Amino acid sequence: MPTDDDIIRHHDADPDDAIWLTGGPTPGPVAIVGHDPAWHTHFTTLAARIRTVLGPRALSVEHVGSTAVPGLAAKPVIDIDLTVADPSDEAAYRGALEAAGFILVVRDPGWHEHRCFRLEAPATNLHVFGPDCPETVRHRMFRDWLRGHPGDRALYRAAKEAAAAVTNDEGGTVMDYNARKEGVIRAIYARAFASAGLAGSD
Repeated sequence: MPTDDDIIRHHDADPDDAIWLTGGPTPGPVAIVGHDPAWHTHFTTLAARIRTVLGPRALSVEHVGSTAVPGLAAKPVIDIDLTVADPSDEAAYRGALEAAGFILVVRDPGWHEHRCFRLEAPATNLHVFGPDCPETVRHRMFRDWLRGHPGDRALYRAAKEAAAAVTNDEGGTVMDYNARKEGVIRAIYARAFASAGLAGSD
């Protein structure tokens, strides 16, 4: 289990360390659409597929990100956190996931040995982490906080729409869009951490 200090630390992936297998970050435009209840249905179906092909190797499968928050506008891409025993041991899970339609697109060995797979339809990012990774805890906290706090949900929606507008005007990538909303994300995290009694968030 990660420590409190691990959880509150904003340890972002270094884009220079990423090993892309499919040509780099997704180019624009960034589309933000109203919440679609079908996203939950898609996740349920995908989670069952992942658990079927991996069996006990799938330690947890969580719907995270904005599509997991009812009422929140989002990019129409399902984000899933998959926990396995060792993300660096791709032989233990990659073949099974690719047989199920998920394609490995990037490795982030310096960021918790993160791996990201993509599925074309429904559009999905499948993030693979290890059992003691603080990011999976952070993602659940952020999701659950937004589910229960409509004010921050509205704040985050406004930040997303503003970030998408600027990114699209400048012809940027999804990574540019993510950077533009980082300040609001960290402010929301700080409130979630404080509410959970996790001191020292920055």
